[in-house]
Amino acid sequence: MDNRPIGVFDSGLGGLTTVRRMHAIMPQENIIYFGDTGRVPYGTRSPETILHYTRQDVAFLRSFDIKAIVVACNTVSAVALETVAAEIDVPMFGVVWPACRKAAETTKTGRIGVIGTAATVRSGVYERLLRRTNPALQVFMQACPLFVPLVENGRVQPGDVVIETVAAEYLSGLKAQGVDTLILGCTHYPLLHDVIASYMGPSVQLIDSGAEVADFAKRMLIPAEGMGKTRYFVSDDPESFRGLAGLFLSGEIADKVGYVDIAKYTEK
Repeated sequence: MDNRPIGVFDSGLGGLTTVRRMHAIMPQENIIYFGDTGRVPYGTRSPETILHYTRQDVAFLRSFDIKAIVVACNTVSAVALETVAAEIDVPMFGVVWPACRKAAETTKTGRIGVIGTAATVRSGVYERLLRRTNPALQVFMQACPLFVPLVENGRVQPGDVVIETVAAEYLSGLKAQGVDTLILGCTHYPLLHDVIASYMGPSVQLIDSGAEVADFAKRMLIPAEGMGKTRYFVSDDPESFRGLAGLFLSGEIADKVGYVDIAKYTEK
């Protein structure tokens, strides 16, 4: 058994959907969650800035005696994971590869869509990894920059004309391409599952990248024992985070959320 905590981070609240999955499948694990809410979103930043932020986030998590880091952020997984993972001696698991593997196993037509932030789409990592699993796959990418702010403002319910209008604009091209599998390439997007599924139709299977990395981490790590505890930290306004977290976790955070001056952490 290994009762050391698992570090999890994201640019904001979206990574809480990964924590929710971890709670469901690994209730014995201790978790340290960091949401970089003071610098969200990462998806519009340059690769250099994303790498800088990632090194600082990792440095904070490594101030605890963690056994692994789950990168619950598609932007970081796409842009900075490979570089930072090579710099440290703690295993890092990103969301991209587990999602690609699941999508490749799921598709029947070989036509896979991916939605994500602008930085994730620009990186091309999903196309590369999907075609590594099967060169015959056809991959269609779509950036959805308004999804994150709409989710963080609670605009997630079917029937909400704002989110349904934005979703139709972003998803119409993928639907026209006839994809049968769609990767939700941002950990905010599972909160839009019903809206996206309704627009795409029942023939399209949705792949939750955050849930897939949680499942992958469970397979890769030595488990803890007992009942785990999760501690939450953010880089801006803990109370605002607590107020929104229930939307992502399907339950409120009972304990105090810690504040982190992330700029104090060195990059390595």
